[in-house]
Amino acid sequence: MTDNDTHDRANAVETDGGVATGAAQAHQETNYLDAEVNLLDPSTPYMREHLRIVWTGFAVWVLAVWGPVTLTRLAPGPMTSQMPILGFPLHYFLVAFGAPTSALILAFWYSRKRDALDEKYGIDHATTAEAPSGAEAAAADGGSDE
Repeated sequence: MTDNDTHDRANAVETDGGVATGAAQAHQETNYLDAEVNLLDPSTPYMREHLRIVWTGFAVWVLAVWGPVTLTRLAPGPMTSQMPILGFPLHYFLVAFGAPTSALILAFWYSRKRDALDEKYGIDHATTAEAPSGAEAAAADGGSDE
Protein backbone atom coordinates (compact mmCIF):
# COMPACT_ATOMS: atom_id res chain seq x y z
CA MET A 1 0.00 0.00 0.00
CA THR A 2 1.35 3.44 -0.87
CA ASP A 3 1.49 6.35 1.53
CA ASN A 4 -0.90 9.04 0.25
CA ASP A 5 0.32 11.64 2.75
CA THR A 6 3.77 12.07 1.24
CA HIS A 7 4.37 13.93 -1.99
CA ASP A 8 7.30 14.14 -4.32
CA ARG A 9 8.91 17.37 -3.09
CA ALA A 10 11.37 17.53 -6.01
CA ASN A 11 8.56 18.25 -8.48
CA ALA A 12 6.50 20.45 -6.14
CA VAL A 13 5.17 23.69 -7.63
CA GLU A 14 4.72 26.67 -5.35
CA THR A 15 1.80 29.06 -5.89
CA ASP A 16 2.47 32.73 -6.37
CA GLY A 17 -0.46 33.69 -4.12
CA GLY A 18 -1.20 36.89 -6.02
CA VAL A 19 0.45 40.23 -5.31
CA ALA A 20 -0.14 42.02 -2.01
CA THR A 21 0.35 45.77 -1.87
CA GLY A 22 -0.42 48.47 0.64
CA ALA A 23 -2.32 47.39 3.74
CA ALA A 24 -2.29 43.72 2.65
CA GLN A 25 1.50 43.56 3.21
CA ALA A 26 1.12 43.98 6.97
CA HIS A 27 0.36 40.28 7.44
CA GLN A 28 2.42 39.00 4.52
CA GLU A 29 4.79 37.11 6.82
CA THR A 30 2.00 35.56 8.93
CA ASN A 31 1.95 31.78 8.70
CA TYR A 32 -1.81 31.17 8.60
CA LEU A 33 -1.37 27.38 8.54
CA ASP A 34 0.12 27.43 12.04
CA ALA A 35 -1.79 30.41 13.43
CA GLU A 36 -5.14 30.04 15.16
CA VAL A 37 -7.90 31.66 13.13
CA ASN A 38 -10.90 32.92 15.05
CA LEU A 39 -13.89 33.40 12.75
CA LEU A 40 -15.65 35.53 15.36
CA ASP A 41 -12.65 37.85 15.92
CA PRO A 42 -10.42 37.99 12.81
CA SER A 43 -6.94 39.44 13.22
CA THR A 44 -6.81 41.83 10.25
CA PRO A 45 -9.14 44.58 9.00
CA TYR A 46 -9.34 42.83 5.62
CA MET A 47 -10.49 39.59 7.28
CA ARG A 48 -13.03 41.48 9.40
CA GLU A 49 -14.55 43.22 6.39
CA HIS A 50 -14.56 40.03 4.32
CA LEU A 51 -16.23 38.12 7.12
CA ARG A 52 -18.88 40.86 7.39
CA ILE A 53 -19.63 40.40 3.67
CA VAL A 54 -19.83 36.61 4.07
CA TRP A 55 -22.17 36.77 7.10
CA THR A 56 -24.41 39.34 5.39
CA GLY A 57 -24.69 37.13 2.32
CA PHE A 58 -25.38 34.11 4.51
CA ALA A 59 -28.20 35.94 6.32
CA VAL A 60 -29.81 36.98 3.03
CA TRP A 61 -29.46 33.41 1.72
CA VAL A 62 -31.16 31.99 4.83
CA LEU A 63 -34.07 34.41 4.39
CA ALA A 64 -34.40 33.61 0.68
CA VAL A 65 -34.34 29.84 1.15
CA TRP A 66 -36.06 29.34 4.50
CA GLY A 67 -38.35 32.40 4.47
CA PRO A 68 -41.03 30.89 2.18
CA VAL A 69 -40.89 27.57 4.05
CA THR A 70 -41.31 29.30 7.41
CA LEU A 71 -44.11 31.53 6.12
CA THR A 72 -45.92 28.48 4.73
CA ARG A 73 -45.74 26.86 8.16
CA LEU A 74 -46.91 30.03 9.96
CA ALA A 75 -49.59 31.12 7.46
CA PRO A 76 -50.56 28.16 5.27
CA GLY A 77 -53.75 29.79 3.91
CA PRO A 78 -52.26 32.79 2.11
CA MET A 79 -49.14 30.88 1.05
CA THR A 80 -50.92 27.87 -0.47
CA SER A 81 -54.24 28.93 -1.94
CA GLN A 82 -55.15 32.59 -1.47
CA MET A 83 -52.38 34.24 -3.54
CA PRO A 84 -51.57 32.24 -6.69
CA ILE A 85 -48.86 33.57 -9.04
CA LEU A 86 -49.05 32.36 -12.65
CA GLY A 87 -51.35 29.59 -11.46
CA PHE A 88 -48.93 28.32 -8.83
CA PRO A 89 -49.30 28.66 -5.06
CA LEU A 90 -47.20 31.49 -3.64
CA HIS A 91 -44.93 29.21 -1.61
CA TYR A 92 -44.14 27.07 -4.66
CA PHE A 93 -43.35 30.12 -6.80
CA LEU A 94 -41.10 31.65 -4.12
CA VAL A 95 -39.14 28.41 -3.67
CA ALA A 96 -38.96 27.45 -7.36
CA PHE A 97 -38.20 30.90 -8.75
CA GLY A 98 -37.15 33.10 -5.83
CA ALA A 99 -34.47 30.88 -4.27
CA PRO A 100 -32.43 30.23 -7.46
CA THR A 101 -32.79 33.85 -8.57
CA SER A 102 -31.65 35.12 -5.18
CA ALA A 103 -28.64 32.76 -5.35
CA LEU A 104 -27.58 34.32 -8.65
CA ILE A 105 -28.09 37.83 -7.31
CA LEU A 106 -26.10 36.96 -4.17
CA ALA A 107 -23.23 35.55 -6.25
CA PHE A 108 -23.08 38.76 -8.28
CA TRP A 109 -23.33 40.91 -5.13
CA TYR A 110 -20.54 38.93 -3.41
CA SER A 111 -18.21 39.19 -6.39
CA ARG A 112 -18.70 42.96 -6.60
CA LYS A 113 -18.17 43.45 -2.84
CA ARG A 114 -15.09 41.19 -2.85
CA ASP A 115 -13.59 43.05 -5.83
CA ALA A 116 -14.16 46.38 -4.05
CA LEU A 117 -12.58 45.00 -0.87
CA ASP A 118 -9.54 43.69 -2.77
CA GLU A 119 -9.14 47.06 -4.46
CA LYS A 120 -9.42 48.88 -1.13
CA TYR A 121 -6.62 46.79 0.38
CA GLY A 122 -4.45 46.78 -2.74
CA ILE A 123 -4.77 43.10 -3.61
CA ASP A 124 -4.29 42.51 -7.33
CA HIS A 125 -5.09 39.00 -8.56
CA ALA A 126 -4.25 39.84 -12.17
CA THR A 127 -0.56 40.37 -11.50
CA THR A 128 1.59 37.26 -11.30
CA ALA A 129 5.15 36.82 -10.17
CA GLU A 130 7.76 35.76 -12.70
CA ALA A 131 8.77 32.11 -12.44
CA PRO A 132 12.51 31.40 -12.19
CA SER A 133 14.06 30.24 -15.46
CA GLY A 134 13.52 26.54 -16.04
CA ALA A 135 10.82 26.31 -13.34
CA GLU A 136 7.23 25.33 -13.97
CA ALA A 137 4.65 28.10 -13.93
CA ALA A 138 2.44 28.05 -10.86
CA ALA A 139 -1.30 27.78 -11.25
CA ALA A 140 -3.50 30.11 -9.18
CA ASP A 141 -5.30 27.19 -7.54
CA GLY A 142 -2.09 25.57 -6.27
CA GLY A 143 -1.88 22.93 -8.98
CA SER A 144 0.41 22.98 -11.96
CA ASP A 145 -0.53 23.95 -15.50
CA GLU A 146 -0.51 20.95 -17.76
